[in-house]
Amino acid sequence: MLESKALASIPVVPANTAPPAPDYPWPTPYKAAMFLSFDIDAESAWTSKDPAHAARLVTMSFGGYEARVGTPKLLELLAELDLKATFFITGWSVDAHPAMAEAVLKAGHEIGHHGYHHLLPDPGDPFIVEEIERGFEAIQRRLGVRPIGYRAPFGEFCEELRVALVRQGIVYTSSFRDDVRPYRHRLADGKPGTIEIPVTASYDDWMHGLSARFSPRSIFPKEHVLSMWKDELDEVRDWGAMVTTVLHPQVSGRPMRFRLLREFLAYAKSCQDVWITTGAEIAANYQRHEAAETKGA
Repeated sequence: MLESKALASIPVVPANTAPPAPDYPWPTPYKAAMFLSFDIDAESAWTSKDPAHAARLVTMSFGGYEARVGTPKLLELLAELDLKATFFITGWSVDAHPAMAEAVLKAGHEIGHHGYHHLLPDPGDPFIVEEIERGFEAIQRRLGVRPIGYRAPFGEFCEELRVALVRQGIVYTSSFRDDVRPYRHRLADGKPGTIEIPVTASYDDWMHGLSARFSPRSIFPKEHVLSMWKDELDEVRDWGAMVTTVLHPQVSGRPMRFRLLREFLAYAKSCQDVWITTGAEIAANYQRHEAAETKGA
C-alpha cells in the first residue's frame, strides 16, 4: 500500500496546465502532419540503465549496431524516399561515433538534443543541467550546430528540466503524450515554455518489440504494426492532426523492422495531404501562426 503522506502530497491539479493546443493550419496543401524523428542512443541506451553494462560487450553491441549498420541504412532509406527527418542524438553518441553523427548532418537532416548520457531526468536530480550542457557542448564541438529541439531521455520530464531548456534557448521539445497537435508549455510560474510537438506513443518502435536481451515485450510481426500505423495515420488525417515517430536505428535499422518502416513511409508519402517534415519546420509553422494571432489580438 502507498503511504497516506505520499498520497496526500499529490497536487489536485493537472500535471500539464498548458491550454489546449490551438488549431493552427498546416502549410497548403496539407491537411495533416507527420514529425519524422529518430532517437540515436547507441550504447548510451544501455549504460544509462546500468553503467556496468559498459564492460558487458555483447549488451553494448546492441547499441553499437546503430553506428555500424542501423543509421547508415536509415540514411539510405530517407535519401531513397527524398525525406528529411530530425535525429535526436545523445552527446555521448556524438563523441563515441563522430562519423555517424557527421553523416546525419551531411545528409541534410536536423540534429536534436537528447541529453549526454541518456539519463532519466528525475525531479531534484543535480545532473539535469549538466546533461543539457554536456549534450550541447558535444554537438557544437563535433558538428558545429546548436540544436533548437530536445527530446528527453526515456521520454520523461520534470519542471526543473522545462525551466532549464527555456534558459538554454531550446525552441521546441518532443516528449509528452497528451495531444495530437503542437502547443506551448506553461511553466509553473505561469511563464511560457517551449513549443511541445507531442509524441505518438504507438509510433515508438521500441514499444513493439526489440530483438534484444532484457526486453520483456513480445516482438510483434510486421503485418500487425504496419496495420496499426496505417490506421492511426488515416484517422489522424481525418482529424487534421499530426503523428510523431520515435524510431531507433538499433530497432528500425534491423532487417526485421527495416522493411516495415520502408513500407510505412512509402504509404505515408502516398498520402499527399500529409506534411512529412522535421521538428524545426513544425515549430516554425507554429511560431508563424502564434505571432499572427498575437498581432491580431
